[in-house]
Amino acid sequence: MSDTAIPAQTPFRLSMLIYDRRYRSLTFQVIVFILVMAFGWWLISNTIENLRVLGKDFNFGFLFQRAGYDIPQPPIPYTSDDTHLRAAVVGVLNTLIVTVLGCIAATVLGVIVGVARLSNNWLFARLMTIYVEAFRNVPLLLWILVVFSVFREVLPPPNAFRGENATASMIFFDNVALTNRYTAIPTLGMTNDPGSLDLGWRITISWATIAFAVALIGGWLVHRAIANWAQKTQDQTGSRPTTWWMSLAVMTVPSLLLIWYFGLHLIPPEMKGFNFVGGLNISNGLVALWLALTLYTAAFIAEIVRAGILAISKGQSEASFALGISPRRTMSLVVLPQALRVIIPPLISQYLNLMKNSSLAIAVGFMDLKGTLGGTTLNQTGRELESILLMMGIYLILSLIISAGMNYFNSRVKLKER
Repeated sequence: MSDTAIPAQTPFRLSMLIYDRRYRSLTFQVIVFILVMAFGWWLISNTIENLRVLGKDFNFGFLFQRAGYDIPQPPIPYTSDDTHLRAAVVGVLNTLIVTVLGCIAATVLGVIVGVARLSNNWLFARLMTIYVEAFRNVPLLLWILVVFSVFREVLPPPNAFRGENATASMIFFDNVALTNRYTAIPTLGMTNDPGSLDLGWRITISWATIAFAVALIGGWLVHRAIANWAQKTQDQTGSRPTTWWMSLAVMTVPSLLLIWYFGLHLIPPEMKGFNFVGGLNISNGLVALWLALTLYTAAFIAEIVRAGILAISKGQSEASFALGISPRRTMSLVVLPQALRVIIPPLISQYLNLMKNSSLAIAVGFMDLKGTLGGTTLNQTGRELESILLMMGIYLILSLIISAGMNYFNSRVKLKER
């Protein structure tokens, strides 16, 4: 029996940090980390020194000073006597309002246009192509100004709706008035108001809103339970029970009962004096910004949808047609669900672009985050560095939230590999 010689371990030498692949990657990471930290230290120290030379310090105490400026149509109670912090919160909420409304409208319009570009109707498809190319190749700021100019120059003034000799009329069954100053729409009223929950900081939420939220969430959970039961029954028996009426009932009946109980009704705007009262007068700056963002982003989403549909093999559609499924149901049940895995990743970028492009709201006088914290507050307090850093951090957080939500949705709809 012979002994196997065990090679002696090579003693460590400094040259191994460069030439030995066991240590080389770690060495480079340490060097890069040191360089990044050194650059950060230099940047921070240089900034502090320059502020000291200018007689400034670095603090966020200005956020608790009196703002001293008004914000049209704030989503939460706000006056000029409130702090810059509350003004910044109003700006963030306005940014979120534009982002949510824009993403919903742009997605719906983009899907419709993307599908229409593949239509067999030559004229319809070419009209959609003209729309896409026109909006994609003109800067967004110009479209915002064009839409806002149309509202200001083409639409009639509010007093044109007054009296028997009115030269303008309301639309949507006399519930909406388009004027060159604002858009008057109905608001919701309740005959049985349950009161509001005080959240502090002069923010309240109606108990009716909470009740509707609970009803919708509960209905969605019951709908998921019904779907799981139907799937389990199908796996066991091979026959799937009819559940659409159950899902429809749990999603709508509770809300209908709440509408009846609270006595919800529309309060249309009425012309009194020289303005509309009773409804909600939405600034044309918000409407123009939302419409321009929707039309602009929808053009990009349409191309994403078209590319996703073209990525699906034609054999999928042909097989569906062979089974007697109509083209409309083929698109909604066969093609689009498979195309989502191609559509969603670039769609995330468009949602992020829409949120960041909302900072152009200052061009039409709409006070979003850029107009409050990065505009009036910055100019009044002279805290440029603090305001810009805060604004960048808020945009970063909002972007990460959108990305996380869409990535989660993408993980749920992507193809599962075996």
